[in-house]
Amino acid sequence: MSVLVVGASAAGLTTVETLRRKGYREPITVLGAEWHPPYDRPPLSKQFLCGEWDESRTRLRPDTMLSALDAEFVLGDSAVSLDVDRKLVQTAAGRKLTADAVVIATGLTPRRLPVGLGTGGGIAGVHVLRTLDDAAALREGLAEACGLVVVGDGVLGAEVAATARKLGLAVTLAGPQATPLEAQLGPVVGAMLGELHRSHGVELRLGAAVTALTEVDGRVSGVQLADGDVLPADVVVVALGAVPATDWLRGSGLRLDNGVVCDAYCRAAHGIYAAGDVARWQHDDSLVRLENRTNATEQAICVAANILGDEQPYRPIPYFWTDQFGVKLQVHGRPSADTEVTVAEGNLADGRFVAHYHRDGRLVAVLGWNLPKQTRLHRELLV
Repeated sequence: MSVLVVGASAAGLTTVETLRRKGYREPITVLGAEWHPPYDRPPLSKQFLCGEWDESRTRLRPDTMLSALDAEFVLGDSAVSLDVDRKLVQTAAGRKLTADAVVIATGLTPRRLPVGLGTGGGIAGVHVLRTLDDAAALREGLAEACGLVVVGDGVLGAEVAATARKLGLAVTLAGPQATPLEAQLGPVVGAMLGELHRSHGVELRLGAAVTALTEVDGRVSGVQLADGDVLPADVVVVALGAVPATDWLRGSGLRLDNGVVCDAYCRAAHGIYAAGDVARWQHDDSLVRLENRTNATEQAICVAANILGDEQPYRPIPYFWTDQFGVKLQVHGRPSADTEVTVAEGNLADGRFVAHYHRDGRLVAVLGWNLPKQTRLHRELLV
């Protein structure tokens, strides 16, 4: 039996490593759209963007460890179609790759501002941040910039804003929410994050839609808001989230609905699996898709086991973290803006606490603000 992994990502690499660790010795091929060997994405908005890390430190494994996997890495070539029955993937370069099992780990594609806002692709200084090349281009742009506007008030936008302030830039964070990360963490923690950013010099322009970008001689000069104000900038980062990279699967017969829809075993069809940001799987009575680094690893481990016949449903406790201005936020479970938040340990005023999120009287998430050890202990209440 052979395995083809589409996506040289954290999820893709973990699938390969788990298969080998479990004794699988048959052929494995990994197809990656980028030329880079597998690398880690969380540092791109932090250590790499500010220049503390070079490209080599973002790599998930050195060449010696990749070679020891005895897998064929086909890099710099993207998948363009999948024949589910034949388990055949055709690539942009014309390759035809087949296997007995296919793992889809193609991740996400960043959202961009609509062309109607004046972004048309021809304005210099406008960036998204998803890939290593994106991060390298943004780092170069920030090195020559005076003012940055981040369009998007989620995790990525907040991290980029914090990193840019660390570099000494004038930074404005703009977005539709009342506070940063409000949809994910609720208004209480969102307000604390907002105050954290203000205290470090980030200007917050939240709750107003972006209506246009302004430019001078083909380079971005500002971001216009719905209230008419124009935020000056010589660099703009669009951090409005991302969508599952599934365009290449149209016409394949797989069910595509906010990701590759899978059963509880991360199986999209016979011999076809999905892992990481692109996978949307049956979890209890609903479909779930998670966008975080921990899920990419844990789901890939489950997929590898299921390929080998050690079938197990995937039932994680979701986890993500973010570091901003020296504050470490850790989140276990599935919080949201409509959950009831109570402080279970520590207190807000000290900036060290653990919060519980309840929905309908049931604990659904635990959040730690600069209390990593205690947060892990509270996580056990979710098990």
